[in-house]
Amino acid sequence: MKHVGENVVRIEAEALRALADRISGPMAAEFQRAVELMVACSGRVVVTGMGKSGIIARKIAATLSSTGSPALYLHPVEALHGDLGMIVRGDVVLALSASGETEEILQLLATIKRLQVPLITMTCDELTAGADRPALSAVEGNARSTPASTLAAAADVALDCSISKEACSLGLAPTASTTTMLALGDALAVALSEKRGFKEEDFANLHPGGKLGKRLARVESLMHTGDAVPRVAAATKMPDVIYEMSRKKLGMTTVVDEERLLGVISDGDLRRVLEKRGKDALDLTARDCMTRTPKTVGPQEFAAAALARMEEKKITSLVVVDESQRVLGIVHLHDLWGTGMV
Repeated sequence: MKHVGENVVRIEAEALRALADRISGPMAAEFQRAVELMVACSGRVVVTGMGKSGIIARKIAATLSSTGSPALYLHPVEALHGDLGMIVRGDVVLALSASGETEEILQLLATIKRLQVPLITMTCDELTAGADRPALSAVEGNARSTPASTLAAAADVALDCSISKEACSLGLAPTASTTTMLALGDALAVALSEKRGFKEEDFANLHPGGKLGKRLARVESLMHTGDAVPRVAAATKMPDVIYEMSRKKLGMTTVVDEERLLGVISDGDLRRVLEKRGKDALDLTARDCMTRTPKTVGPQEFAAAALARMEEKKITSLVVVDESQRVLGIVHLHDLWGTGMV
């Protein structure tokens, strides 16, 4: 049975290799045109498909939405019973059909054309050389191929997901075909996000939940603020410093001039002073014991970046400051543990 599994993966891998060759070669202009249509879209990308193609369409819609391109999945049967209102002028329709002859999708074409909504298709039907089709430019290469299916022929952009064979031993179950559709959908989504200048900050805003969202959480959402932040003045005597550290339970305290950070005193700093000065340490002030160049972090930095800084410097707390070095809060290693990030 291991050979069956191996063969399935190899067939699907070969289908993906052939798809990559088409994207870099004969389908390059069509792929670029599809991306341009989506970039120019003032509405949503409406993705539709039936059966297994419909499942892939749902995933493509989800990937587009999560990478900065508003998208939705439209079930073609539901569309025929009232949900056609989900398609409006300004949208782009991306239709998936292995055969290109899916009846439920073909019945949507009249509405799509009436609304003058651009149609991009993904089909696995054979393409034939078309003498009646306009030739590509000399830079683009050979003459265009003519789609054999009704759906692809109706498209503004027809993308070729054709495969040499399905990975199913009967050659019937959608396997390699759906794999190529999924990969092509991912290729469009990533190309589109880069075209839009989609950044890590944008990704974080769209993924607030789950472990991914926690890794992309901002420091300001995790930090201790207000009265929970330990603060002492530079002239504070060490007994009062120790009391503040114990009361706030963060293993450290900030030393401030009003709200501006002067330094920090950690449990480690306190132990080192006690070892060096003994009971005389209690006569010292916070200014005498503080670390004057503490590690800090901005409120808009990612929690993952704060964690990396703590691990690099082998510390358990970072002071959160603004551009004027005013203390805004404290982020502690325990806070990051609570997110499941550590």
